[in-house]
Amino acid sequence: MNLEKIMFSPDGEEAVEFYCLEQTVIGAKTYLLVTDEEDGDSEALILRDDSDMNDEEAVYVIVDDDQELEAVAGVFRKLLSEDGVDLDI
Repeated sequence: MNLEKIMFSPDGEEAVEFYCLEQTVIGAKTYLLVTDEEDGDSEALILRDDSDMNDEEAVYVIVDDDQELEAVAGVFRKLLSEDGVDLDI
């Protein structure tokens, strides 16, 4: 599988490279499902695009609200199950 790579730079921390597994839009917000490994089992995170129209680069934040995380994870589970991928977030 050839996955798109993105750089995530948390404030005050070193940049981290992630592989984008899936993307979806819910309620006018874009969400990315990312992982740190291209192949095999690895940790996954859900990032929300909080960019403003005037931002030069996308501004992503890690979704950590339990209710939002479960709702978005459910959408990603459904999308990935259609491709035969089992998601455990």
